[in-house]
Amino acid sequence: MSDKAQIACLGAGRMAQGIAVAFAYAGHAVTIVDVKARGADGHAPIARAALAEVRATLAALAGVGLFRPADVDRIAARVQVVDEANGSAALADAAAIFEAVPEVLDIKRDVLARVSARGAGGAILASTTSTILVDDLSQAVNDPARFLNVHWLNPAFLIPLVELSPGVRTDPDVTVRIKSLLESIGKVPVVCAARAGYIVPRIQALAMNEAARLVEEGVASAADIDKAVKYGFAVRFANLGLLEFIDYGGGDILYHASRYLAGALGSERYAAPPIIERNMREGNTGLRTGRGFLDYAGLDIDAYRRARLKGLVETLTFIGLLRPPQLE
Repeated sequence: MSDKAQIACLGAGRMAQGIAVAFAYAGHAVTIVDVKARGADGHAPIARAALAEVRATLAALAGVGLFRPADVDRIAARVQVVDEANGSAALADAAAIFEAVPEVLDIKRDVLARVSARGAGGAILASTTSTILVDDLSQAVNDPARFLNVHWLNPAFLIPLVELSPGVRTDPDVTVRIKSLLESIGKVPVVCAARAGYIVPRIQALAMNEAARLVEEGVASAADIDKAVKYGFAVRFANLGLLEFIDYGGGDILYHASRYLAGALGSERYAAPPIIERNMREGNTGLRTGRGFLDYAGLDIDAYRRARLKGLVETLTFIGLLRPPQLE
């Protein structure tokens, strides 16, 4: 795939605009195809609004120092918006086409069926759906081998993570190609099975619901809960993944803590999954034993701990919460 491959986005809403900004920022030409039937008079204001939003986003990024304000026009000029009737050339020339229409199964299937029949044979076709499984959509595509879900996290132009979910008929090479394309624009793609919620939405849904319960139960104020998350939860997990964190402290700690919480709070939602108990039985409790969710065999443990400590110090320094020692 070319370093500056042409990109197409289906739909003119926030997700398409965000993807367009991400690729235009990286030097790609992007065509946003307004696939809703509106008529000539209806399309023009939508196109103007989409381009204005792209430009406003770029101006905001320049305003926080990401690049020179003088470069906004140059980057914005890489994005165009056309209606579907005038989108054939853009679709035919695109190396990747991202569907970003509303989260309605029938609407997505209809758009994918129309566009997949017109896109270039080698183009990767991807849905950005956050809720619909890839194989519930692939049946609408004339070549499912080049189709997969590519879930961007908002704001798409800034958040590095992108979750890739191939279907049962997705060509493995397509996953490799889209992963390479995303990495080339600075994204961090991860591959997950076709399961509802992907990775991040499943984890964050649990965390957000639990935060809401804490307010409901009067455990703490909303302000203090958010403070706890920002300065306790988020700081640590910016440097250690969740599973790495389990290994770092020891899976046995999670095992015993889960048993206590499930009993004390009277809810099985705190119970550890079977894999935690299995790791306990097998002695794979993490860093101390050389294996947990990750394999630490041959790792310089002291160097690893120093690297994680350094990352935490840098994070705390960046947010202004690391004070110098009092030496007098």
